[in-house]
Parts: sequence; C-alpha cells; structure tokens
Amino acid sequence: MASQFLLLSCLAITASIALASDPSSLQDFCVADPSTSVPVNGHVCKDPKLVVADDFFFSGLHLAGNTSNPAGSRVTPANVAQIPGLNTFGISLVRIDYAPWGINAPHTHPRATEILTVLEGSLQVGFVTSNPENRLITKVLQKGDVFVFPVGLVHFQHNVGKVNAVAIAALSSQNPGVISIANAVFGSKPAISADVLAKAFQVDKDTIYDFQSKF
Repeated sequence: MASQFLLLSCLAITASIALASDPSSLQDFCVADPSTSVPVNGHVCKDPKLVVADDFFFSGLHLAGNTSNPAGSRVTPANVAQIPGLNTFGISLVRIDYAPWGINAPHTHPRATEILTVLEGSLQVGFVTSNPENRLITKVLQKGDVFVFPVGLVHFQHNVGKVNAVAIAALSSQNPGVISIANAVFGSKPAISADVLAKAFQVDKDTIYDFQSKF
C-alpha cells in the first residue's frame, strides 16, 4: 500500500511539473489584438475572421540599423510588437548592426534563450554563468558561425573587426524582454541609493554619481 501511494505521489508531482510549462497552442493562431485594453499574460486574440496576411508579415530586417550612438550598435526587433501573428508562438527575431568596435552591451533576456548567427564581420561573444562560479564563456565568431546564449544569463557581443558587422538572432519567446545591466543598475527610476551601489561595487559615492549621470 505504501509503495502504491509513493507511486501515485510521484505521478502527481510529475504531472504538475508538466502542466506548469507553457501549453501547446490550442488553435491555428492567436493574432494579437492591439485595440483591446484587457490585461492578459500575452495578448488577446484578434477575431480569426479579421486576420489578414499582414498580421504575419514584417519588412525591415534588410535595412541596416543606425549605429551612431555611444554603444556603436543597433538592435532591430521582429517580435509580437511588430508581427501580431507571433502571439502565443514563443519565437521572435532581431537584427543587430555593429559599427567597428561597437558593442551590444552586457544584458539578459528574462524570458528567452537566444541563438545568434553572424552574417558579416567578426564578433567576440560571451555569457557569464550564475553565482557562485560567474564563469565567462566566450568565443570569437566569424561569418556563418552560430552561438547560443542560455535564457536569463548575462551576455554580450563586441565587433572586433575594422568593418561593420551584422548578426541575426532568434529568441525563444514572442516577447523575450531585455535588461541592460548598466541601464538597470545606474539608470533606474527612481535611482538606486548611491550608498547601496557604492558598497556593492566597492567604490566611493562620487564614482556612483558619475555613473548615474551617464544613464
């Protein structure tokens, strides 16, 4: 009897874990309806009878992004905000342009794993494992190379060439989100206390004020 109870308990736990993951789509599509203000986790479905081809279409990834900014890079997204038909499908794309020596600064995607392929140029890429190891895993990529950034881990790209570089990345979410580390830490609104950041980074508060002024 005890063994049967243990078996049933294990099955119940396994079933609950399986049900906790994102469910498979129960319909052909659920095109996001931007006209509704109903708060849901994702987007309310547009009436299927009103769905058109443009709901699944986006044009623009052939265009180079403007890299005239301090980072020297530009991300052009193609997620559910640009393609309503991506709603519930758990996938999106970005194009990333890099000026010579430009960076896509350390950041994380809280809801997606990313797979990046280099179309032009040379990129140093890398991610950092979680505490306590904080190990940097990095590699220089050439045209045609592919690299994966695991979900939630801090990662970056750096154009190490003397010419422009271009990459395309796919992400495992219709809305992967992005947390830029420097912007989040030094540019939050309201600002994180300089006392907290000075102790965290083991620097004086004037240094923190200087960093915060840049964001």
